[in-house]
Amino acid sequence: MKVLVIQQKMIGDVLTSSILCEAIKLEHPSAELHYLVNSHTVPVVENNPFIDKLVLFTPKIENSKLQFYRFLKEIRKEKYDAVIDVYSKTSSAFITSFSKAKIRIGKSKSYLNWAYTHQSGMDLVRNHGIPLAYENRLNMLTPFVKNINYKVEPQIFITEKEKDQLQLKLKNEKLSLKEDPVVMVNILGSSPSKTYPLPYLAELLDELVNHFKDIKFLFNYIPKQQDQVNTLKSYCSQKTQNNILNFYAPSLREFIILTSFCDAMIGNEGGAIHMAKAVNIPSFAIFSPWIRKETWGANDEDDHNLNVHLRDFEPQLFKNYNKKDFRKNQKEYYLKFEPELIKKTLVNFIKNSITSLNGS
Repeated sequence: MKVLVIQQKMIGDVLTSSILCEAIKLEHPSAELHYLVNSHTVPVVENNPFIDKLVLFTPKIENSKLQFYRFLKEIRKEKYDAVIDVYSKTSSAFITSFSKAKIRIGKSKSYLNWAYTHQSGMDLVRNHGIPLAYENRLNMLTPFVKNINYKVEPQIFITEKEKDQLQLKLKNEKLSLKEDPVVMVNILGSSPSKTYPLPYLAELLDELVNHFKDIKFLFNYIPKQQDQVNTLKSYCSQKTQNNILNFYAPSLREFIILTSFCDAMIGNEGGAIHMAKAVNIPSFAIFSPWIRKETWGANDEDDHNLNVHLRDFEPQLFKNYNKKDFRKNQKEYYLKFEPELIKKTLVNFIKNSITSLNGS
């Protein structure tokens, strides 16, 4: 059996959808699994033993009708038995349809009926105690996987050689992540509407330093976000600023490896949090008020990873929840999500996650 899984665009989505490859292999161990992803997302699926081949969707293919047509012909040549289009947008629907696979699965969208033999609906309530982002993806396998394993989780596979190389780089920078507990901070979300206010985040970091004097922080950011990094630092106390390590991972893969050396990750919910989970690092995610926690939040029985949402503290604000309205007014709702609501839970999370820390 030859299967193609399609997940384009976002890095976090590519990591999440990789669980389908493992779930398929569990029932069809001899199946040949190909995973179609955008080329910039490869670092999160590199070395994944459940993926036999990565099919790369490059900017060159995306921006040229001729290159896209040639790409479609290459897909058809593969003669896939099944194609699962997790992305389910017009471009990926064309790829799915052109494959001529006997089984073509996509999300239930009326305008894409022509592309699929099977369409999968999206549940809004958890039935398996796992994030809906996982559950709804796994449900797409129903046409050819009889016993879906809902316990599979995204994993990132790092080699010892990669770890050694980064350790050497840290040594050259005269940095050690072994002496003191280190927490990676996801300081910015994927957009302003998914970013906890920087003054509030600074107050949370100050709170941690007040409780745990030896704690150190690394910031997750890209060069063009340096101004926001500087702004966050300016909001922090001098004591907290002294505990921020000055090291930047220049590539996504190096960031993942660096995260694997940390004791925990805290901050805005998003791709970085999912990467931390995938390398088995405890995570504390602050959700944007307009995002449903059920979709991306930790498993119901997971005490290794915690999530906080304004709804946990102010449920009355969500009685008439409307996603469009909440997204439009996210600044107003974020301001209601004050640090005082989070501090105790965050301190307890760090205390439980990092046993080497001593309270001050």
